[in-house]
Amino acid sequence: MKVCIGLSGGVDSSVAALLLKRAGYDVFALFMQNWHDTAGTLHGDCEWEEDRFVAEMVARKIGIPFYFVDLSGEYRRRVVDYMFDEYSKGRTPNPDVLCNREIKFDAFMKCAMKMGADYVATGHYCRKDEIAGPDGKPVYRIFAGTDPNKDQSYFLCQLTQDQLARALFPIGDIGKPDVRRIAREADLPSADKKDSQGICFVGKVDLPVFLQQKLKPSEGDIVEVYDAYFDDDRHYRQVVSILESLKRDDFEGNVPLVTDYISETRSFSGNQTPQQAEGKVNDLNERSVKGNPENEGGCSGESGFSREKIAGLTDDELLLLSAPVVYDIGFETETYRSGKKHIKKTRYKDNPYGKIVGKHDGAQFYTIGQRKGLNVGGHKDSLFVIGTDIASNTVYVGEGHRHKGLSRSCLRITPEDVHWIREDIPMSPGDIRRYRVRIRYRQPLQDATLIMRGNGLFILFDSPQRGITPGQFAVWYDNDEMVGSGVISR
Repeated sequence: MKVCIGLSGGVDSSVAALLLKRAGYDVFALFMQNWHDTAGTLHGDCEWEEDRFVAEMVARKIGIPFYFVDLSGEYRRRVVDYMFDEYSKGRTPNPDVLCNREIKFDAFMKCAMKMGADYVATGHYCRKDEIAGPDGKPVYRIFAGTDPNKDQSYFLCQLTQDQLARALFPIGDIGKPDVRRIAREADLPSADKKDSQGICFVGKVDLPVFLQQKLKPSEGDIVEVYDAYFDDDRHYRQVVSILESLKRDDFEGNVPLVTDYISETRSFSGNQTPQQAEGKVNDLNERSVKGNPENEGGCSGESGFSREKIAGLTDDELLLLSAPVVYDIGFETETYRSGKKHIKKTRYKDNPYGKIVGKHDGAQFYTIGQRKGLNVGGHKDSLFVIGTDIASNTVYVGEGHRHKGLSRSCLRITPEDVHWIREDIPMSPGDIRRYRVRIRYRQPLQDATLIMRGNGLFILFDSPQRGITPGQFAVWYDNDEMVGSGVISR
C-alpha cells in the first residue's frame, strides 16, 4: 500500500512518516509550499525554505523518497482570499480549518493520488476508524486525539467521508512527549524543532499588517459599554426572559448569564476575584476527552433547561436568543470654557450607557474577545472587544472578564453551513440532541443542546460561552467522536 506523508519539517509529521515506514508501508514524502509573501510575518522571509531543508533531511534519514509541490496559487485563492473577505465583513475566519479542507485534503491529496498514493497521512493528533453503515457501505469516523493537550480534531471538522476514506493519522493515539521521545531515539533532525505557530503555512503574523495587504486602515472610535446599557436594552432583557422560561421545574435560582471562563486553562470559582482566578491553572490532562458515556452525547450531566420547553420555542424566539446585542449608543457634544482666558472648547456629554475611550485603525482588524492591541489605559481590569460595527467603523469594548457583553448562551448556523462528518446521522428539522461542543481550538468541550430548524441549527449551551464569534467554527462531539461542524453565523 502506497502512502504519501505530508512532510512539513515538524516533529509530528516526521514521526508519522517514521511509524508508517516501520509498519511496512510504501511511503514517500511530499512537501508543499503554500506561501511566498512575507508581508506581516514575524519570523523572517525564509522560514519555508528552512522547513523544506529539515523535511528533506528527515526523509533522507528515514529512507523515503522526497518530493516538492508548490500549491501557493490554490492556497491564496481558496484560503487567504477567503480570510480577507471574511475580515472585511467583520467576521473572524479560521484559516487552519479551511487549509485542511481545501488544501491538505483536497489540492494536496489530488496531487498525491496522481503520484500513485493510495492514502495521504498527516501528523495530526486525532484518530480514525471505519464501521459499516445501514446500507453496508463503510462509514469513516474521526475521534479526538488521546492526548488532551494536543487534540487537533477541531481543525479537521470540515472533512468529508471521501476525504477521510483516503486519510491516515499515525500519531493520533500517541502523546506529544512520546512523539518527541521517538524522534530523539531515531535521531530525526526535527526532534527538537519547535511547533509552528500562527496562520497555517503563513506562520506567525502581525494580523493588522497582514490584512492591510487588501484592507485599508480607517480611523474610528473605541466605545466602552457600561452595564447600564444591558439593564435597559430590550433585546438583552428578552433573551434573559426566554432563558429563564426554559428552566426545568426543579431548577433553583436564576439562569447564569456570565461565563466562568477566562482562558482555555483558567476559570472563576466561587467568590474568586479575577486576579485570583488568573493565577489558578487547571491541568488539561485531568479533563477527559471521552465524555460520560452514560449521558447523551457524552455530556457531563443533564441540562438546567427543559427539553420539552426548548422544543416549544418558536423560530423567532430562537433567532432572538442566538442574535448578539447590537450596541446603539449616541454621543452628544457640548461647549464649555476652559482656562483663565475662557477658551471655548467642545466635549462629549456624559452618557450613562458608554464612553468614547480611544481610537482604532479599522473595525475589521478586531475580533470578539480580543484584549491586545486596543491601547486604551486608565482601567482597573483589562478591556475586551465585545462587538464591532463595520458600517460605522466602531469597536465596542467592555471592562473585565465578567462583562455581560462577552457572554452568550446561544448561536446559530445557517442551513447551508451545517456540515455532517457522519453523513449517516444528520439532524432533521424538529430534531433535538445533546452533544459536546467547542467553538475554538483547545477549548474544553462544553455541554449543549442542538436544535435543528428549517432556518438553521441552533446551539444552546448549558453554561454561557465567552467570545462567540461569527466566522469561527462550532464543532460537536458524541463522547470523543467528532460528528459535525458549522460556521457560526452570529
